[in-house]
Amino acid sequence: MSKYETLLFDVDDTLLDFDLAEESALSRLFEQENIATTPTMIARYKEINESMWRAFERGEVTKNTLHNTRFAIALKEFGIDVDGEYFETVFQKYLQEAHHYVDGAYELIAQLAENYNLYVVSNGVTKTQNKRLLDADLAKYFKAIFISEQTGYQKPMPAFFDYVFDRIDGLDKDKTLIIGDSLTSDVKGGLLAGIDTCWFNIRNINNATDIQPHYEIKKLHELQLLLNK
Repeated sequence: MSKYETLLFDVDDTLLDFDLAEESALSRLFEQENIATTPTMIARYKEINESMWRAFERGEVTKNTLHNTRFAIALKEFGIDVDGEYFETVFQKYLQEAHHYVDGAYELIAQLAENYNLYVVSNGVTKTQNKRLLDADLAKYFKAIFISEQTGYQKPMPAFFDYVFDRIDGLDKDKTLIIGDSLTSDVKGGLLAGIDTCWFNIRNINNATDIQPHYEIKKLHELQLLLNK
């Protein structure tokens, strides 16, 4: 019998493949705006985006700043001036329409919902994440979906987890596990919140940080084995 009762799941690159969703949304966005892209441009956008997300996690930039400036900053390096807020609106529209599963995600969640209390904890955009989870037919398995935009806080901030915990009746932190792909967001947040953590190392990378998860898996099906131990 598992020691856990409550499972908190990240969304992007944990349940839904964000890389595929992002590639689709970016392709449609730039095609619509008649911008010829190169691999170098896309790679630079992703570098800037990743850097801004890490700054957001540290509380150094707001979600609005991240979303409304990332395209303008990246494309300006290539001599292209755009309205960052407009580009973000179009990008989110296309992103909402992409809900590719991480391998085995649907089957795992359907099985776990029979024996565990499942919740979503995501730093994404509320409208986008809700639609993607609904379209992927996953939302029905979760007792609640918590998105940073609606809470006013973000992972790894303890305040985000306090918000979540206050809204789960009868939560026992000793019987709660968070599962996510980000060491700096999901695992660090879980550690700061005093719950067990499972790093979904989906990219099979070396952990060169001082953030040490309680568990590590590289395929989603491994979570079921871990829980059954």
